Amino acid sequence: MSPSVGTDIAHAAGILRGGGLVAFPTETVYGLGADASAAAAVSRIFAVKGRPRAHPLIVHLAAAEQLDAWCEAPGQAARALAAAFWPGPLTLIARRAPHVLDDVTGGAPTVGLRVPSHPMAQRLLAAFGDGVAAPSANRFGAVSPTTAAHVVADLGADVDYILDGGPCDVGVESTIVDVSTGTPALLRPGGVAREAIEAVLGRPLVTGASTTPAPGTLPSHYAPHARVVAVDAAALAAAVHDAPRPAAVLAPAGVLASLTLPEGVAALALPDDPRAMAHELYAALRDLDTRGLTTIVAALPPEAGLGAAVADRLRRAAGPRTVEDDHG
Repeated sequence: MSPSVGTDIAHAAGILRGGGLVAFPTETVYGLGADASAAAAVSRIFAVKGRPRAHPLIVHLAAAEQLDAWCEAPGQAARALAAAFWPGPLTLIARRAPHVLDDVTGGAPTVGLRVPSHPMAQRLLAAFGDGVAAPSANRFGAVSPTTAAHVVADLGADVDYILDGGPCDVGVESTIVDVSTGTPALLRPGGVAREAIEAVLGRPLVTGASTTPAPGTLPSHYAPHARVVAVDAAALAAAVHDAPRPAAVLAPAGVLASLTLPEGVAALALPDDPRAMAHELYAALRDLDTRGLTTIVAALPPEAGLGAAVADRLRRAAGPRTVEDDHG
């Protein structure tokens, strides 16, 4: 059975109030939303996605003014980052308020919060009037959806309603910063560049030291069915030569222009600009996955700005898969 797809905000908000699931667009990717205060509704997210219960969710809010309702003593760093980047593709991990469900946090003492900037997400959250827990609207570990059609293809009628807001602008998930301690830490690069966050804080973000759980940080994630091999541009030719066939290359147009492809190896060019590259990344992986490939050899971009987020997603797409992770 096909899912219901449309643009009716009031209908979507009513489904959320009734404990249903609504897929909705954000500026990053499409989210699979449920009432963050309803345990049964949140449980449906995990069941539909096949998501481990210990993997926390992000609570989406309509405005930064709701920050204090969902976390305790946010602190100066949290308030400064919220003021600078909300609405926008930044998630803050803060100490959870007492009412926040274990189902949302995976039992952790922290909660992830963000205010998306997509106009349709803004209208939905305002109409609903409370927090909406929402991971990406796809099966767990797979390539995130950036159009309503991607959601339909991945989840079908397991979603009660899909709000169609067109393609997502950013195209990769939010940046996640842990502000639950006195030392802000970068947990996942994303739609807000690390450099911009550090400029607001006036100090470097810590990396690699935080043990705070966060979404999308497992070694294998964002993965198509084909095996991904992620390499620096300098190693691309050798990796392509050694790749099990059938294979394709995914690389910036400027890198592909200097590459001689072996016979039978396809190529798909990404834009050279990191922001445009991020916007196109998941659609490109999905395109390649329709071609019955064994291997996708992907060139890692320079890790500045959104290039860091693209490189992170490609490395995780290439991460070691367990039997449970394997989509093939």
